[in-house]
Amino acid sequence: MKQHSASASMTAADTLRFAARAALGYPLRTALLVLAMSIGVAAVVTLAAIGDAMRHYVIGQFASLGTNLILVLPGRTETGGIQLGRLASNTSRDLTIEDATALAHALLVQRVAPVSVGSSEVAGNGRLRGTVVLGTTTAFTAIRRLSIAQGRFLPEGNWQYADSVAVIGATIQHELFGNNVAVGQTIRLGDRRLRVIGVMAPSGQGLDMNTDELVIVPVATAQEIFDTRSLYRIMVETRDRDSIESSSKDLERIMRNRHDGELDVTLVAQDAVLSTFDDILRALTLVVVGIAAISLVVAGILVMNVMLVAVTQRTAEIGLLKALGASSRDVVRIFITEAALLSLVGALLGYGLGQTCAWFVRLYKPELLAWPPAWAVMAALGIALGSGLVFGVMPARRAAALDPVLALARR
Repeated sequence: MKQHSASASMTAADTLRFAARAALGYPLRTALLVLAMSIGVAAVVTLAAIGDAMRHYVIGQFASLGTNLILVLPGRTETGGIQLGRLASNTSRDLTIEDATALAHALLVQRVAPVSVGSSEVAGNGRLRGTVVLGTTTAFTAIRRLSIAQGRFLPEGNWQYADSVAVIGATIQHELFGNNVAVGQTIRLGDRRLRVIGVMAPSGQGLDMNTDELVIVPVATAQEIFDTRSLYRIMVETRDRDSIESSSKDLERIMRNRHDGELDVTLVAQDAVLSTFDDILRALTLVVVGIAAISLVVAGILVMNVMLVAVTQRTAEIGLLKALGASSRDVVRIFITEAALLSLVGALLGYGLGQTCAWFVRLYKPELLAWPPAWAVMAALGIALGSGLVFGVMPARRAAALDPVLALARR
């Protein structure tokens, strides 16, 4: 009964104070344990922030094209495989302006922009540089959500007419004309002289192209410059997202009729690509965070090993505690509290370190909004505390099982 009353007098505050003093009694050991735990938590928080930022960036780039967009690509891809650089398989028949014109008359279609792409040298104001030439129509800016900084975009009119006009990107304007007004100036693409009628507003690098470094011309003009009748792709914007499925069937029917009953094109719905990339990037983030979380379990094992050593080092101290009336439960509580304190301090320091790393990512890559998601922070802190507590049980039980007489007799 005396032992029971003595143990009851050991309050939670006493246990916490005793555990804290025990941890501070071995500063190097404590520092190493806290460092191991903090590195694991920081890795989880930082990698989760970067992974989530990358996912939002990629999804945002796709969403900027609109979720009611259908890409018509030459060639038939049966497997559904998608490559960002090309988004097309080997073609059996070229897409043409006539195909794009036919698709523009489909039901529920709001806009159509045929696209032809090639590379050339652009010369203007006595300067020369390489560039990507994009041939399209006036609907391109509306579909791609782009805006004009100066002048106007390509005029409405017959898609088959090769007008000698061009719209240039912000980088092209700066490198060729500097601070001078580009609108109204003449540039040369290959052997073709074109009049600049507009300058695109800066938009930066997208998933498929950098519009700041483009020279945009009428689609028929691009085909004449590159001596081809084929199109790179046809961009079709439906009236709304709900009409994508029915529009896709209508577009397939039109293309099959135009290509002698054979469906030799691939239709890719933008929302399907969006959903696919969202799932892939979310899964990759979870995998990377899971790998980083393993370091927390390793840190927990380190806690167990060091605490087992501590039991051996503090045998006489444990024997004295039990001789003074501390119960086995009190001893277990002391060691568990010490493990929890080490894990908690390491987790909090790791959280601060992870937030700092995420801040550096946002500082040097402003386009990546690297904010640690709440689920990752909670998971990191939970795993850190959980592993510390779980792996602290064995040393605590070993300490509690010591016989006080034998423990005091040991040196």
